[in-house]
Amino acid sequence: MKKIAFYGGSFDPLHNGHLMIARKLIDLFELDEFVFIPAFHAPHKKDKNPTSAFYRYAMLCLATNDEPKIKVSKVELDAPEKPYTVETLLKLKNELTDAQIFFVMGADSWQEITTWREWGKVLTLTNIIIVTRPDYEIGFSHITEDIWERIVDLRQKDKLQITNYEVRIYITDAVQLDISATEIRQKIREKANDWRELVPNEVAKYIEKYKLYI
Repeated sequence: MKKIAFYGGSFDPLHNGHLMIARKLIDLFELDEFVFIPAFHAPHKKDKNPTSAFYRYAMLCLATNDEPKIKVSKVELDAPEKPYTVETLLKLKNELTDAQIFFVMGADSWQEITTWREWGKVLTLTNIIIVTRPDYEIGFSHITEDIWERIVDLRQKDKLQITNYEVRIYITDAVQLDISATEIRQKIREKANDWRELVPNEVAKYIEKYKLYI
């Protein structure tokens, strides 16, 4: 059975941490594909105004062009209305009936999961992979007992052996790189020079060419 992970988010901009997550999870979960899903705008973050989805999509494509297992999906960009994660996962599950699907989220998304539309359903539709950050204390006080029973803590483990296809919630610290897109945007606005070290070279060139985040 083909194994595919989907990682949704703003990617505003895509940075080296995002790419490292893709590469590490491909190895850890022996994935056939890792797919970035840029969103037009996260529906539960109504107070934020992200960069154009088309700019963010282009940066993702440029940065992953030479990565055969890493792809970029327009599933949310092509949707007639801005979809919620639960709607996107239902669509993917209905289309990929012969694949084992994983949905990737960061530790910050996990902490605010209860603000998502039908969040309980989101955690049951597919396998979930939660990627922690260095020195970030991940919490579980917001989850129910039945969700807790499906958690598999992979921290400090080098390899995962999946023995069945039950829907699980995996926690991993495979990526020990703490980079923030917010920090990158701030550095660009402040005209700091070290922001280029935090993003792929193709992304840095694109940001400079189109004068993003200034």
